[in-house]
Amino acid sequence: MDIYEDILHTYWGYPSFRGIQRQIIDSIGAGRDTLGLMPTGGGKSLTFQVPAMAMDGVCVVITPLIALMKDQVMHLRERGISAAAIHAGMSRQEIVVVLENCIFGGCKLLYVSPERLASDLFQAKLKHMRVSFITVDEAHCISQWGYDFRPHYLRIADIRKLKPGVPVLALTATATPQVVDDIQQRLGFAEPNVYRMSFERKNLAYIVREAPDKNEEMVHILRAVAGSAIVYVRSRKRTKEIAAMLCGQGIGATHFHAGLDIAIKDQHQQAWQQGEQRVIVATNAFGMGIDKPDVRVVIHYDCPDSIEAYFQEAGRAGRDGLKAYAVLLYDQSDRRKLDKRIIDNFPDKDYIRDVYEHLAYYYQIGVGSGGGHTFSFEIDKFCHTYHYFPIQVDASLKILQRAGYLVYETDPDASARLMFLLGRNELYRLEQTSPEEEAAITALLRNYGGLFTDYVYIDESLIAQQSGLTPHQLYYVLKSLSQRRIVHFIPQRKTPYITYLQDREDVERVVLAPSVYEERREQFAMRIHALLAYAENHEVCRSRQLLDYFGETRSDDCRCCDVCIAQSKQSYSEGELQMPISRIRALLDDGGRHPITDLLALNLPKRLLDAALRTMVDEEIVWMEDGEIFLSE
Repeated sequence: MDIYEDILHTYWGYPSFRGIQRQIIDSIGAGRDTLGLMPTGGGKSLTFQVPAMAMDGVCVVITPLIALMKDQVMHLRERGISAAAIHAGMSRQEIVVVLENCIFGGCKLLYVSPERLASDLFQAKLKHMRVSFITVDEAHCISQWGYDFRPHYLRIADIRKLKPGVPVLALTATATPQVVDDIQQRLGFAEPNVYRMSFERKNLAYIVREAPDKNEEMVHILRAVAGSAIVYVRSRKRTKEIAAMLCGQGIGATHFHAGLDIAIKDQHQQAWQQGEQRVIVATNAFGMGIDKPDVRVVIHYDCPDSIEAYFQEAGRAGRDGLKAYAVLLYDQSDRRKLDKRIIDNFPDKDYIRDVYEHLAYYYQIGVGSGGGHTFSFEIDKFCHTYHYFPIQVDASLKILQRAGYLVYETDPDASARLMFLLGRNELYRLEQTSPEEEAAITALLRNYGGLFTDYVYIDESLIAQQSGLTPHQLYYVLKSLSQRRIVHFIPQRKTPYITYLQDREDVERVVLAPSVYEERREQFAMRIHALLAYAENHEVCRSRQLLDYFGETRSDDCRCCDVCIAQSKQSYSEGELQMPISRIRALLDDGGRHPITDLLALNLPKRLLDAALRTMVDEEIVWMEDGEIFLSE
């Protein structure tokens, strides 16, 4: 057993690697810049965690998912692996302690959000670290041609200059051939070096269902397919409405979107993950870093903006390897809605310049001033003042950000802060505190110093865990203590902000170059049209369509998508299917559940058996669940 397999077995208990994990590990272990393309659930984390344990120094892991980095750090520590994370919400002193620990060899994996890379503190400390290699998770975010471009990722190239001899491991689950090339160029790869794992998901059936009444079709699917489910919608308001509608139909459901209070989000997510609610209705803010392998169906009520987004969200079904379904509900209005998104995401240039000018009026910034200043931004108030629509304003500000005029931060991670208003002695003499309040106070004092002299950033999930409360309960306990003037609690803030990167320009001098506007508009339109083509193509296997988009050519069909099922049925007449249907019914006539493999004993040609079986499933004569088949009641 070599060192990598020894680490894998010792810390994770697995006997061997799977897929392309070992190839990626050998490549980064040899000091080569490496790009790994692995679908959701392919085991990306082991490709950097295992070699990090085998190599001297600390592996710096750059990821935009703060919830995921906290989760991975926790699990690594449970395995006896030294890991840490730095992110917005930590105090300067806490960050210094973590970075110093990395310098002196007390940490093997350091997780950091891309926003932290530009800080002087991080860069100063990084110079003194012995870094084994740099891992870039969600690497497609560095590509301006990717569907989820994030400007902060461009700073990774600067970090490479501070550590010129350190190799980079880039990982992504969704990248077209153009994005693959762009990732390597922007990360400064010494030479092209890509390892690809097939994106094929044999256990996942892709279905496009033309549905004039989407509610009716969704309810039908959820009643036909047992198990946990995700329903994706575009509108925050619709998450709550659809969840309520499903509950009214006797289907347990909750909802999730980025605008919910953090305690409510945690409560809803936990209810779904622990099986208290079967369905979670969510916007695309939900799913990244969520580890629930037994999702049986993902339904897209509304179309996403791209094949990449659809593939990633649909891929959250069936990560346990068992049969699962990804269903896209589609009607004729969807084409019009998708075409309108092109206009909404790329307003006319004069409109964008108009937004830039009114932003200056809003903040009272004169021409030639404002550079370096940061302002909170309430988009609804701005739109009401100047008679704009929020969608186009949001898009205009993102384009102005790409053009270098400002930073538009829509989802700041401003963690909760707290300070005690009573002295320590007064606190101990308190009476009439509930057991929940006492537990919260005790957990705060155990975990944080300086609470009596200044505001301290707190991790609400940690305090909730240690005080035996749910996050929802803790939130209201802290609000109660704040109202009683025992503490001052400032909940997590999600207000967007705008920072002027340069002094305000006269509107006629605002330049929106082709690389910022026309080229990106064309790319966005291409992604929209690719999604439309997928939804409206009823001739080519769904899996083949998706794989082809990502540059993976396949000659065989999946035989389980709606296209393949329809074509399989068309191959046989109703009369030809009567005999196999009768034999399947006779096999199942005892009323019990049979392994699907029992059908092989019928000695029928595979295509005939498949066609008969699909007909029986579609007509709800039989049900299939967890690898078993049985007659419906």
